[in-house]
Amino acid sequence: MPLIKLDNGCLAYGHVPLLDAAQFQLDPGERVALIGRNGTGKSSLLAALAGRAHLDDGILWTQPALKLGYVPQEPPCDPALTVFQAVVAGMGETARLLADYHDVAHQLTEADADHDVLLVRLQDLQHDMETLGVWAYEARAEQVITRFDLDADAKVGTLSGGQKKRLALAQALAVAPEVLLLDEPTNHLDIATIEWLEDYLLETGITLLFITHDRRFLDRLATRIIELDRGMLTSYPGNFAAYQERKEAELADEAKENARFDKLLKEEEVWIRQGVEARRTRAVFRVQRLDRLRNERIARRDRLGQVKLQLDSGDKSGKLVAELKHVNKSFGDKTVVRDFSCRIQRGDKIGVIGPNGAGKTTLLRLILGELEPDSGTIRRGTKMEVAYFDQFRAQLDPEATLSDIISPGSDYVEIGGARKHVVGYLGDFLFAPQRARSPVKSLSGGERNRLLLARLFARPANVLVLDEPTNDLDIDTLELLEDLIQDYAGTVFLVSHDRAFLDAIVTQTLAAEGDGTWREYAGGYSDWAAWQADRKATTRAAQQAAASTAQKSALAGRREEKPATTKLSWKEQRELEALPVKIAALETEQKTLSARLADATLYQQQPQEAQTVAARLSAIDAELHGLLERWEALEARQSAST
Repeated sequence: MPLIKLDNGCLAYGHVPLLDAAQFQLDPGERVALIGRNGTGKSSLLAALAGRAHLDDGILWTQPALKLGYVPQEPPCDPALTVFQAVVAGMGETARLLADYHDVAHQLTEADADHDVLLVRLQDLQHDMETLGVWAYEARAEQVITRFDLDADAKVGTLSGGQKKRLALAQALAVAPEVLLLDEPTNHLDIATIEWLEDYLLETGITLLFITHDRRFLDRLATRIIELDRGMLTSYPGNFAAYQERKEAELADEAKENARFDKLLKEEEVWIRQGVEARRTRAVFRVQRLDRLRNERIARRDRLGQVKLQLDSGDKSGKLVAELKHVNKSFGDKTVVRDFSCRIQRGDKIGVIGPNGAGKTTLLRLILGELEPDSGTIRRGTKMEVAYFDQFRAQLDPEATLSDIISPGSDYVEIGGARKHVVGYLGDFLFAPQRARSPVKSLSGGERNRLLLARLFARPANVLVLDEPTNDLDIDTLELLEDLIQDYAGTVFLVSHDRAFLDAIVTQTLAAEGDGTWREYAGGYSDWAAWQADRKATTRAAQQAAASTAQKSALAGRREEKPATTKLSWKEQRELEALPVKIAALETEQKTLSARLADATLYQQQPQEAQTVAARLSAIDAELHGLLERWEALEARQSAST
């Protein structure tokens, strides 16, 4: 039985139909990815399915009493609430009791509080909470707050963009939903949190419908893909790679069919213009068919074109872009960069990765000369023209028009030495001519990112700084942007959580190692991840060897003590004889699995298998520990009895 079903759903924005008699069904256990170009209505559809927006027509059915969690692209947040209050806000009366209890408990920790009054209030709340069984909800709320590394007492208004996204996910998961609807859940999350979220969603087996541009996230989670294209929903079983193969064939067939249709229409238009004599010698049905063909051509909605990206690298910068030697930078008692050295040359494409708050933006500002180090030296190159893509879109005035953003005070832009009208240039980024005078605030998130790219590329630059450029972009535009940056002759600094995007572009990676330490690695994200896995496997093997040596030493020492104990039974004697064989077998398996885990290709080709191997290694560690302890105990007793 389906959990959600949409029948003949219709939704229009102005004269453009976003949904045109669309059909959709979500079954238990499915993880469905909703994809499509920016502006096609994906977020509107998700909001309608979540009950936060209304369809123009059609029937939306959800299973009675269905518990549904919904995380929009830009989650609304009350800045006055604490994190705990925000997480429990969706629990009805339970939310009020939990928020009051948490507030009273917090007040009791203050020295000048009226403790007698507060204790009475606390007892009343405890009674009401026990009556309604609220304690389980509190435990769940605290669990998700801890999982997302949030401070329960922090005010929502003080949170960063990434923390607010984690808060929205915690709010949705706290009610233990049966269905989870996620709109771009990876935006503003760091890579470690994204990978944790992937693991969590897979482990819980929750039913999912999600929108994402993150191809790794999509490939790992999706069991089915739904594409929204020109008002229609089309289902494709399997992952993103399977979808791409099938979609390419469909588009080729559609193009051929449209070409045949247009050729026939053209022939009939020529015939009808030949005059009355020609029409008398033909069957009347041809005139009727021509009318029908004309109507079908008017009704046909052509596939949205592709963004036309062009980037002018301007004059070459000097060969050296920046050289850092033993650079240190702190803010208060927090060290953001500690004793860091590197050399960056013209044409390098640098990926910058690390958890939120690690100092990625600070490091870039040091490299580009916007900040000076506390100690150490930075030598910067010459003739650098820097273009900056800001993930928070601070460069976009919401009241300004699109044309003013691109070319303030002029109707033309100059790209690669060629002069182009601003309306035509906006058309290259899929903005219709009538929208050139529209305000920025009327655009969706993806459209704002496209506009910011248009602004960025309208000026020559030999150094590109891209801070999370992939947020809200559709996959088609993302792949075009990849191709453009790969061919770009200038220097690129890329801060991104998109693992596929990093792998496709960067030649080297600057990674935060914690406590202000930064290291440089050759290659992209997968190369860095493989190196990390190899280092962890080596460390684990060394720890296991040390633990095994320590256990054997302890065993030898205890044998010498010869404690008085009873003689082994026949069953215990057989067990003792079998233990060395079991231990040897486990140690052999342990070595084999450690070698597999150190193989970088395992993480690239079989990431889920890597998790299984890691889990088995952990289980072997525990089992070996138990067997060695048992062997030690039986050996000691046998030695004492002889």
